[in-house]
Amino acid sequence: MPFTVDRSRSIISAMIVGRKVTAMDVSWLRREVFADGVVTREAAEELFAVERAEIEKSPEWTDFFVEMVTDYALWQARPTGVLNETQAEWLLEQADSCMSVNALAALVNVLGEAHVAPRWFLAAVRARAHRQWKGLDAAVPPLALAG
Repeated sequence: MPFTVDRSRSIISAMIVGRKVTAMDVSWLRREVFADGVVTREAAEELFAVERAEIEKSPEWTDFFVEMVTDYALWQARPTGVLNETQAEWLLEQADSCMSVNALAALVNVLGEAHVAPRWFLAAVRARAHRQWKGLDAAVPPLALAG
């Protein structure tokens, strides 16, 4: 009797154990794990696990991570483009567990693409932009955060 291997968990575990995410890893994830365009909550949480891990990440990781998180938060459920209360709380919890510039980028991207979001979500994202998350100083000039 054949068995199936959860490729996403295997790939993600390999990236974390290998202590880096390469451009090839990102291509593999796009081609093998997310080829069908579906991002589940479990898969999104696995991506946040990679983001939480203090490992080397290629520049391709950022775009991929932000895209997949946004797809999950806004485009996988109906009605599309709506960030509901539950999703917003989940997203903030996941981002807070990382406290990285990539997690903040995902929050900002979701906010930018959402047709509807809870009123409090903008203030919550703005508050996080004022915290000292890993990599934020290098990614965003201090004056950009003054608003």
